[in-house]
Amino acid sequence: MQSVWTIQWGFKSLLNKVKASGGCHRFFKGIYRASSIKIRAQIRRGIFDKGEKNMPIITLIQAREVLDSRGNPTVEVEVFTESGAFGRAIVPSGASTGEYEAVELRDGDENRYLGKGVLKAVEHVNDVIADELEEVYSVLDQLAIDKALIELDGTANKGKLGANAILGVSIAVAHAAADYLDIPLYQYLGGVNAKQLPVPMMNILNGGEHADNNVDIQEFMVMPVGAESFRHGLRMGTEIFHSLKAVLHSKGLNTSVGDEGGFAPNLSSNEEALSTIIEAIEKAGYKPGEEVLLAMDVAASEIFNKEDGKYHLTGEGIVKTSEEMVNWYEELCNKYPIISIEDGLDENDWAGHKLLTERLGKKIQLVGDDLFVTNTEKLARGIEEGVGNSILIKVNQIGTLTETFDAIEMAKRAGYTAVISHRSGESEDTTIADIAVATNAGQIKTGAPSRTDRVAKYNQLLRIEDQLDDTSEYFGIKTFYNLKK
Repeated sequence: MQSVWTIQWGFKSLLNKVKASGGCHRFFKGIYRASSIKIRAQIRRGIFDKGEKNMPIITLIQAREVLDSRGNPTVEVEVFTESGAFGRAIVPSGASTGEYEAVELRDGDENRYLGKGVLKAVEHVNDVIADELEEVYSVLDQLAIDKALIELDGTANKGKLGANAILGVSIAVAHAAADYLDIPLYQYLGGVNAKQLPVPMMNILNGGEHADNNVDIQEFMVMPVGAESFRHGLRMGTEIFHSLKAVLHSKGLNTSVGDEGGFAPNLSSNEEALSTIIEAIEKAGYKPGEEVLLAMDVAASEIFNKEDGKYHLTGEGIVKTSEEMVNWYEELCNKYPIISIEDGLDENDWAGHKLLTERLGKKIQLVGDDLFVTNTEKLARGIEEGVGNSILIKVNQIGTLTETFDAIEMAKRAGYTAVISHRSGESEDTTIADIAVATNAGQIKTGAPSRTDRVAKYNQLLRIEDQLDDTSEYFGIKTFYNLKK
């Protein structure tokens, strides 16, 4: 064992010397890569190869630059195996991003895509990551692969290789594993107990960073908690969406849509958004507060002014302190059937979040997005300090499937709910739908029933519900298991 690693080290040492001297290191790199792959594969196959010829050993990893739903470049990764199994993933991207999220690597070349190109991340996949994983790892080795990716990057925020490079590989590997086993992704990730369809948080009215209007709150959502199934809930939300369009049209308001498919009208106040949605719910024939509840994503870090330490609702010309924001939320919750508030205060305003939790945490779901950034260290602090009672799960905030699942498990152990979420920059990739069912999370946030990049996730959930048939579950209001009804 020692001798083969000595040979590999010798090749790598030679490569580094040639590279340092400015020589033709690409040729030597090819020799090193071939020898390294063969040596590592022989060692690792001692674990995996039991005489089978078609093992799910990774033979090729390739990435390319593609476009997301906002027309910005993102990373697509494909993983091929010796067995013929195949996986593909497209990495999402956010508009309002948390300060502590894993790094999304962009090229910064203003001559390409206004600096938003991702060729560096693509190169890291095709070069660095492929060198490490090809002909060595089985796609069934998700934990080991994710660990290798984290160690290969070596930074706390994945800033060396880029979370968009790492995540694309992590998810594509999982898809290839499910393909190899010939089972659905949700079943591969969640096992035989993956059966709960999520209650959708349908973002039907957009503001903030997701729309070009004067509404400060980023998302206003409806949750069909009175539905009998996911299919029924999707129908309810879709009918409300179309009713909202009719209500807005009758008032002479704009019915164009924002990044996540919701309408983006100019309104007199943030509260008018809530009252207008209530009108749409009733127009669709449903009962607000019984069959349908409301949810908001304030994205308060986007309206927080670091200079004066206050929250600026510029659409209304109002400035509020943390305590005044909490008072405002309490008033809105008493007036409207709001069940969930996400990022009600700035990501660094822990004292404000603590106050909000003390005042509303027993009856309202308080979701940490920018606050927790799908990070177990951040979540552990929240649990310890009694801040929030729910975590938003965004796979690209942390960068690997393993770390994503760790955050979900930690939340559940502490009695927090977990909401699986898309990003404003999405694609036809439907992985988060499978993750929602795999983890029995109970809630998914993936936009309005508008725009193919959003609808793709809903359609995947419909397929999963059909596959599960009468074993599927939809908990409705019971999904808020940690609130006092």
